[in-house]
Amino acid sequence: MLTVIANALKGGAKINGSRVVVSARSFADLTPQASFDIKRCDLHRLDEGPSGQTVLTREDGLKYYRTMQTMRRMELKADQLYKQKIIRGFCHLYDGQEACAVGIEAGINPTDHLITAYRAHGYTYTRGVSVKEIMAELTGRRGGVAKGKGGSMHMYAKNFYGGNGIVGAQVPLGAGVALACQYQGKKEVCVTLYGDGAANQGQIFESFNMAALWKLPCIFICENNKYGMGTSVERASASTDYYKRGDYVPGLRVDGMDVLGVREATKFAADYCRSGKGPILMELQTYRYHGHSMSDPGVSYRTREEIQEVRSKSDPITMLKDRMISNNMASLEEIKDIDAEIRKEVEEAAQYATSDPEPPLEDLCNHIFYNDAPLEVRGTNPWIRLKSVS
Repeated sequence: MLTVIANALKGGAKINGSRVVVSARSFADLTPQASFDIKRCDLHRLDEGPSGQTVLTREDGLKYYRTMQTMRRMELKADQLYKQKIIRGFCHLYDGQEACAVGIEAGINPTDHLITAYRAHGYTYTRGVSVKEIMAELTGRRGGVAKGKGGSMHMYAKNFYGGNGIVGAQVPLGAGVALACQYQGKKEVCVTLYGDGAANQGQIFESFNMAALWKLPCIFICENNKYGMGTSVERASASTDYYKRGDYVPGLRVDGMDVLGVREATKFAADYCRSGKGPILMELQTYRYHGHSMSDPGVSYRTREEIQEVRSKSDPITMLKDRMISNNMASLEEIKDIDAEIRKEVEEAAQYATSDPEPPLEDLCNHIFYNDAPLEVRGTNPWIRLKSVS
């Protein structure tokens, strides 16, 4: 019996060895990098902008694809869990806009800073938080990135400041982070994101003014997904040229559905800020597939045909996949394997998010203060006493 098993193992090793050789040969046949034309940016108060051509390596292309596809699958799973009433409360999904988050991250450094509004799941992932921790936060479990106390809109990581629930309120905070970057002299920048629905707020223009006066290294980015809640940009803004709304602040309008275009524009903007010239404004023209939030079906103010047309012509994941396959940078089988791995990862994360325990009541008041001695906190009535531990 032992001889039979040994022979079987030898045969398997031989077969597996040949598979490795075939796989290595197939990868060797693939193109390691290729040049692509990208849509040129519209410019405001700039003599020149990013190049209309860029180089993509196979390694980076696969990384961008995996990241965007993971974000897409994660958001679709969140949609499912919300409809099952496992995720409750506010929940704003990011599917359709993946090229913005992935392109921005590819254009800055991990040591740079980023702050965004409440559509934050994608940026939480690109800033280094695992799918498991994000899903557990959405379901309010102890294993979540904010220990189950933040939920959809309030997730944080190193050099990532949320996830902010008040429309536009993160913009002055981002300018403040940029002030800290300037003060510390580390050549770091702060990416400060907001949506077209927040673009008419006074606090945003106040932030532009302070950033320009002090030449803060701040990249203000308007993610223009065409609708502020259920109102189209044409009905909400007298001027829809959001990249010009900084007036004295230079601006770029970018194809936000092309991850390579966003990457090159972000690199250009980051170099501009690091050189000490002050802030710059980017408008990313993008599109969300879901409604504003899970309480919005998303088809009362736009047609299903409009959504389908964007999906079929401008989907950021499909665009990148087609580029890579048509230029022999990846095989269809390889892409399918990546998709299968992502589906498995997201499924396991969802199982964890539904089985992990909820935080106990005694954790409610923890982390009110940073690095302080434990203190007593009054509950909802004088007889309930809780303890806050930093």
